[in-house]
Amino acid sequence: MLFHVRMDVRIPHDLDPQVRTEIVAREKAYSQELQRSGKWPHLWRIVGEYSNISIFDVASNDELHEILSGLPLFAYMNIQVVPLAAHPSDVDVAGDRG
Repeated sequence: MLFHVRMDVRIPHDLDPQVRTEIVAREKAYSQELQRSGKWPHLWRIVGEYSNISIFDVASNDELHEILSGLPLFAYMNIQVVPLAAHPSDVDVAGDRG
């Protein structure tokens, strides 16, 4: 199952800098592990924002929820999830790529 996920990060300005550094490092390691596993195949930064657009490829809604709630920055995020389905005009889906 594919999901389009927008994550907007809102870390409080008064968070201890050392705590912030540690959480961000754990977030990077966790996200890279998921990317290497194929569950997080696309990750794009939104220019000018502490936000990203990602594509997740997971087995279920529950698996996506588990992954997202496991993000070290989860408590500081606003997350929007959109389930995706194949489009019949996509040349890869229709078998029309020459």
